[in-house]
Amino acid sequence: MKNWMNNKKNESIWAKEIPFKEQMGIFKRLMTYVKPFKFEIGLALIGAFLVSVINMLLPRGLQYFLDHFLLKQSATLQIILWAGFLYGLGSILKAVIQFTYEYFYALGSEKTLESVRKALYKKLHTLGMRYFDQTPAGSIVSRVTNDTMTLSNFLSVLSGVVIGIFSIVTAFVAMFLTNHVAAWIVLAFLPILGIVFWLYARHSSKLYRNYRERLSRINTNLNESIEGVSLIQQFNQEERKEGEFEDENGSLMRTRFNMIRINSLLLSPLTSLLYSLALAATLMYFGFPLRKTFVPAGVVYAFSQYVSAFFNPISQMMDTMTMFQDGIVAGKRIFGILDETEYEPQQHADPDLTISQGKIEFKHVSFSYDGKNEILHDISFTVNPGETLGIVGHTGSGKSSIINVMLRFYEFGKGEILIDGVDIRKYSKAELRKKLGLVLQEPFMFYGDINSNIRLYNNGISDAQIKNAAKTVQADQFIEKMPGKYHAKVNEGGDELSQGEKQLISFARTLVTDPKILVLDEATANVDTETESMIQAGLKKLRQGRTTLAIAHRLSTIADADQIIVLDKGRIVEKGTHQELLNKKGYYYNLYTLQQNSEDNQE
Repeated sequence: MKNWMNNKKNESIWAKEIPFKEQMGIFKRLMTYVKPFKFEIGLALIGAFLVSVINMLLPRGLQYFLDHFLLKQSATLQIILWAGFLYGLGSILKAVIQFTYEYFYALGSEKTLESVRKALYKKLHTLGMRYFDQTPAGSIVSRVTNDTMTLSNFLSVLSGVVIGIFSIVTAFVAMFLTNHVAAWIVLAFLPILGIVFWLYARHSSKLYRNYRERLSRINTNLNESIEGVSLIQQFNQEERKEGEFEDENGSLMRTRFNMIRINSLLLSPLTSLLYSLALAATLMYFGFPLRKTFVPAGVVYAFSQYVSAFFNPISQMMDTMTMFQDGIVAGKRIFGILDETEYEPQQHADPDLTISQGKIEFKHVSFSYDGKNEILHDISFTVNPGETLGIVGHTGSGKSSIINVMLRFYEFGKGEILIDGVDIRKYSKAELRKKLGLVLQEPFMFYGDINSNIRLYNNGISDAQIKNAAKTVQADQFIEKMPGKYHAKVNEGGDELSQGEKQLISFARTLVTDPKILVLDEATANVDTETESMIQAGLKKLRQGRTTLAIAHRLSTIADADQIIVLDKGRIVEKGTHQELLNKKGYYYNLYTLQQNSEDNQE
């Protein structure tokens, strides 16, 4: 909801028009993605030029045939057959070349789109968690899918523009060679088209940018509605969500109507009108009574064809200006991600450093998500190799924030975090990911099967290792009963699995990598008592030789921890073992007593 309100608040910002100079900058930058495929695009452009030349020669040939043979009634059967053969041959050659250049242009365009998608996807995985906190998932998906597809139309427009320019130039040359005075009459109408183009480019970008953002907000709304459908139904929020969707959908429709109005006024209709006026002006010139020279019918026919060949591509280009503007706006949104500087925390890595013991030290660490309000204040603790540290506290006390900075999801502001006595920032990202195993409260299941969800497509992990990891956490007890066992299908989100089963799979997923440090973020909070007992039995084996940080929801799960820290408002207020903290009768004692009383009442 917060992201939704932020989007509404920023509507006026997104609705601003893109200056013409910036549009050209976006266009040039888009061309850098086309450049690697210059061979395909180059062949397409050569083909487009040849088609334009053929389009100029065919009317010229007909003009010659009309004036020298047909109108003089001197055409023999042989001449007629040769004329028909040559005209047909030219048309076939044109069709073959046109197919070839369209194929190569489509090939280059698809490779360009693939390159853009790769760049976007790669960039998203370099961004820090703060970016994803601030940006709705629907908006990100819209940029990667909708906006890249819009670029496909944009590249088609470029093809049309290039072909159109070739056609316009060759048509004008042909007009000039046929009758230079009439050619200048036609050319006199171009400044009007230039003014129309400038007005359209100036005013339409605002509408197209507004449209893309409204579409993005609809995607966000849909994403929220699908992910939260059970919550929406449970709390009778259907009417409210429908109202929000209707508001956004109505705004999108009104924006589309505005786009249609400006397109209908400034594009094809006006171009068609100018074409008709130009054709009428040239016909008046050819038929002017006071002309001293007779204009052959073939010249009039050929020139009218050239006028059509001159204005038709202009009309087509004006029609595709809608896609051009849409592509520019889509390009700006895509580059908004590619230019994002909210990177994940950077490592100043020494490739020779490895985590061998697993000793963890926090020294006076402070952290803020927004750079203003500190969530962690002067946090200090030490966990020796093989020990287990329990982290407890009320919601919002900073438990998960400790995990977030240790796993380098966020950059901490003050203090030091050491592993084996070395600053955590000096380890490579690969080493940290390899030696730190994470199990979250809400396990994520990928589409595939049980095997792939444990292995995560790491071919270095054998089937035997997968089965051993599953057996250690007792996940094998339910996996062996499933149809297909380790090859049992898992749908998106793993809806066919219980919460406890998904959690056991996530345990096996972490264990199979043999991490030196285990991080458990309330890993047993959402499982039933029977499943929890299975996990606890597995955890006792897992902790042997591994340093473990466990955020605990159920305090009984960390009763055997070597050390427990109690957080309140981002500060450590108590430290000690389970029994030591109970004897103090402070924060931990109160939390434990409340939880025990609650469990007794439930029984």
